[in-house]
Amino acid sequence: MPDSLTVAGTSSHTSPRIDGARLLDRLDRLAAIGGGEDGGVTRMGFSDADQEGRAHVARQAVAAGLTATVDAGGNLLMRRPGDHRRYTRPPVLVGSHLDTVANGGRLDGAYGVIAALEVLQTLHEAGAAMDHETIAVGFANEEGALFPQPFWGSMVLAGRLDALPSEPEDYAGRPLREALARAGGDLSRLKTAAWAPGSLSAYLELHVEQGPVLERLGKPIGVVESITGRVQMSVQLHGKAGHAGTTPMEGRQDPLVVAARLISAVQSLGQQEKLCRVATVGRMEVQPNSPNTIPDVVRLDIDLRDSDPARLDAAEQTVRTALATLARSGNVRAEIEATMRSAPVHTDPRIRDAIAASATELGHSHESLPSGAGHDAQIVADLAPVGMIFVPSIDGVSHVPSERTAPEDLVAGAEVLLRTVLKL
Repeated sequence: MPDSLTVAGTSSHTSPRIDGARLLDRLDRLAAIGGGEDGGVTRMGFSDADQEGRAHVARQAVAAGLTATVDAGGNLLMRRPGDHRRYTRPPVLVGSHLDTVANGGRLDGAYGVIAALEVLQTLHEAGAAMDHETIAVGFANEEGALFPQPFWGSMVLAGRLDALPSEPEDYAGRPLREALARAGGDLSRLKTAAWAPGSLSAYLELHVEQGPVLERLGKPIGVVESITGRVQMSVQLHGKAGHAGTTPMEGRQDPLVVAARLISAVQSLGQQEKLCRVATVGRMEVQPNSPNTIPDVVRLDIDLRDSDPARLDAAEQTVRTALATLARSGNVRAEIEATMRSAPVHTDPRIRDAIAASATELGHSHESLPSGAGHDAQIVADLAPVGMIFVPSIDGVSHVPSERTAPEDLVAGAEVLLRTVLKL
């Protein structure tokens, strides 16, 4: 697409530009919702803080002259007003997610949604006449930090309803149905939120890198080539509780000992055995969690990631075999369930070229790189070609209070996103 843009029936020789100050101010205001004294942000999916953050962004969209609706899956959809039948091509979807992990960063997910809102508002204010509609989306519960169904919103949008539990619950057993209703969704009508394959021209997601590559190279823009595959597994170990002082060591059925050995085995998958790129146990519950009692139940979650689906499958099977062996040796009962699978995804070459060209035209150097984190884009890939833009993460950290990106890089990423939308 040429650099000129038809705006309200006239020709402009310069494309519209993002309001950088407004973008940064919006990020600051959103970070205050669920923000802690240490700079961390806690807006776990479908929590009260998440509801407040979503409502805040919706109000900003409406104040900008846009429309804001929530689908049955709880996804926030923002659009330019008017008769959408005038478009000759399917829409381009742009966005990310608004929820966070517990005490996470202020940019992960949120940056992509706020930048998508800025793109949409900029197009609206410019009166841009385009052959496709641009829709900004804030996906629901991407992290799965409270309700353990990560990628919830994008999976609903992609029609992966069979992969979702019929009556989801949070870690404390509280039903999602009520929380989803408070967010404006409806668990009984999820099918109405599913889009058909081919109903989108493309999906674009702008995100902080969450790693060190771009900062080390001194490049402000990353063109994502692929997104890692991921398997999450939930493990429950059932032993026998007893007094820590009176129960002999011989014959104990201690599920925490088995859990410790399993954690070591998972670590070895990625470090010594190299069966997958990374392997993590990031969450564990011990019952009754008393210092002078042998536990009777341990629950833990395992996360495996790799860009090769065959390696990912092999790593999962190795975990299952190791668990069975360890459970027998510790005389405990083990249960394991794969709670989420997402296949590795390659981004669309045409969109990668458009991102790279946009960065070059704006004077920003760029680097092609894979994503080691999972993103909604790999789910939406069921429906449409996808592309991702990265900006540098200071010190390469994410999911922590110290997650930061330089303001000029945040603005540059949003500018590249806008120009890529125009090129598509």
